Amino acid sequence: MTEERPIISLKNVKIVYKNTKPTGYRTFLKKLIGKNTDEQQTGNAFTAVDGVTFDMFKGETVGIVGANGSGKSTLLRAIAGIYGIDGGRMRINCDRTSLLALGVGFQSRLPGRTNIYLSGYAMGFSKDEIEEKMDEIIEFSELGDFIDKPVKTYSSGMYSKLAFSISSVLTTDVLLIDEVLSVGDIRFQKKSSAKIKGMINDSGRSVVIVSQSVGNLKELCSKVLWLNNSKQMMFGEAGEVLEAYSKYMYGEN
Repeated sequence: MTEERPIISLKNVKIVYKNTKPTGYRTFLKKLIGKNTDEQQTGNAFTAVDGVTFDMFKGETVGIVGANGSGKSTLLRAIAGIYGIDGGRMRINCDRTSLLALGVGFQSRLPGRTNIYLSGYAMGFSKDEIEEKMDEIIEFSELGDFIDKPVKTYSSGMYSKLAFSISSVLTTDVLLIDEVLSVGDIRFQKKSSAKIKGMINDSGRSVVIVSQSVGNLKELCSKVLWLNNSKQMMFGEAGEVLEAYSKYMYGEN
């Protein structure tokens, strides 16, 4: 019997932000004539994720928890293919992943309907596959006539509703959710929460959730990764990791 292959596998993953220093007019002229230093080119580097290792299998729901600036969103974007890694190994053994995060992926001057197509293409879907799900996406989003208006005219709640609807209706092998468990008004939050639970109960889909809500992660996740100051503190069963995280955050021994 062959051993099941992880759908996501990370080994000592490291991600470094290479900051570029502001360039003044004189510095720009020096660059033109080749008199720039390495420091001027790259500035200071910042390690956002350092030494993260875990395996995730098909059908699992994994939470990522940690204080602000701990590297949670950076790691999620690396799994989504938005960021590259600077060390270690990362293998994503599936055809399609989708990232549900506010501020990612929409062209503000284009209508919501066009953005559905663009998001679907980016997720690996064909035009026919997107059109097959178009009515369902629009209906779930509750945007009505606004679906044909530019996204820049949307409120933050409307924007997040559309983003959630696309990622939840267009089914991918792995769904990555970044701090958007409470989108829209209270009624839509209940609807989106039920949708997420339905996706989690689908044994064919794997979900990674970034959140600072211990309650949500405890309810939704089977395993949790705890990050602190870019480093991995724990990875394991949700209850055990979240208990240790809560004690740490509240200063308990």
